[in-house]
Amino acid sequence: MGQRIAVLGAGPMGLAVAYQLARDGHQPIIFEADDRVGGMTAAFDFSGLSIERYYHFHCISDHAFLAILDELALADKMHWVETKMGYWFQDQLQAWGNPVALLTFKGLSLTAKFRYGLHAFLCTKRNDWQPLDHVEATGWIKRWVGKEAYEVLWRRLFDYKFYDYTDNLSAAWIWSRIRRIGRSRYSLFREKLGYLEGGSETLLQAMRADIEAHGGEIHLKSAISKVVIEAGTVRGVEVAGQLIAFDKVISTIPLPYIPRLIPDLPVDILEHFRSINNIAVVCVIVKLRKALTDNFWLNTNDPTMDIPGLVEYSNLRPLEDHIVYVPFYMPGEHPKFAEPNQAFLDKVRRYLKKINPELCDEDFIELHASRYRYAQPICKPGYLDKLPPVALPVNGLWVADTSYYYPEDRGISESIAFGRKMAKDAVA
Repeated sequence: MGQRIAVLGAGPMGLAVAYQLARDGHQPIIFEADDRVGGMTAAFDFSGLSIERYYHFHCISDHAFLAILDELALADKMHWVETKMGYWFQDQLQAWGNPVALLTFKGLSLTAKFRYGLHAFLCTKRNDWQPLDHVEATGWIKRWVGKEAYEVLWRRLFDYKFYDYTDNLSAAWIWSRIRRIGRSRYSLFREKLGYLEGGSETLLQAMRADIEAHGGEIHLKSAISKVVIEAGTVRGVEVAGQLIAFDKVISTIPLPYIPRLIPDLPVDILEHFRSINNIAVVCVIVKLRKALTDNFWLNTNDPTMDIPGLVEYSNLRPLEDHIVYVPFYMPGEHPKFAEPNQAFLDKVRRYLKKINPELCDEDFIELHASRYRYAQPICKPGYLDKLPPVALPVNGLWVADTSYYYPEDRGISESIAFGRKMAKDAVA
């Protein structure tokens, strides 16, 4: 007979846990505080357009994502598109992302270009991340590309993504980002990324339906207040003041919430969870009447812009209007995170008009800002060494979030793969 298991969080990882458990004959019950499934992949109604609050794309190496599409008969809804990258630097839009663009880039010496290109190429060929695990990222990059290329091509990315955490990040974690994008290329000169018809919502709703069809349940607007532990064993979860009994509990919510929701864990484990830092994000999505550029991803290095880049999503997924995502990353405790949404909307209007002077006020159909306090963990050197094990020293309790598949960066495919494995391990 199958086990009755509580799953905390209905993001891709939580859905993957429940999906696997339900298909294996168990009864997963998901508890999600939000009013929809998906977490950071969830969609919202942007004046008649259902679209993710935060942008997502897929690479040809996203094997777990592609496998679940096959299982759910959604493979025919996946489309691959040749995309382009650009670089906004010295008040001009330049091509980026291939050897010719690097050679013709204005603002770097030939030596700096060669060192940058060699480093990027070798990152795509590397498979063993362990030697980089305890290496600090900015020093590693500077040693390879030199001071000139670091200042032009890397510094603002670090400064406007990680702020005070910049000088204590894992090189393995940064390397995995370089490799993922590099391996999305199907030739030296061409990049290919994918989108799903209807966006991530297509997969989320299919997973939800499959979970429910196999006997699982999903409870939205149902934040748990506590995981109840007695005599070293999970007893269940408290929801709206009521104890609901479970055989096991699997949590996929961001780790900073764990000390509050599972206060009876051993003190040393609680301290590990409390010590983890996270970056927050304010992501502005813009609907335009005309294109900003012809690039999907646009890196920015501009002293008047406090962003490392933006994504013109409609250059990947065809839409009636032109959609641009402009993410502002910062530590959640940074004063900027407390600024009102309008401050970010006003900045984005200025930035987009500067990049494309042909844009006027009438071209901005609508702007919307979404916030996520725990958008991304800060992965310091040796990050995994500092994490408690997924299977905690409490009978029937498993805890993980997107940082547990370090050094890989957070992604839908990685969350699905990790969630399915966690489900298998929990009932082994």
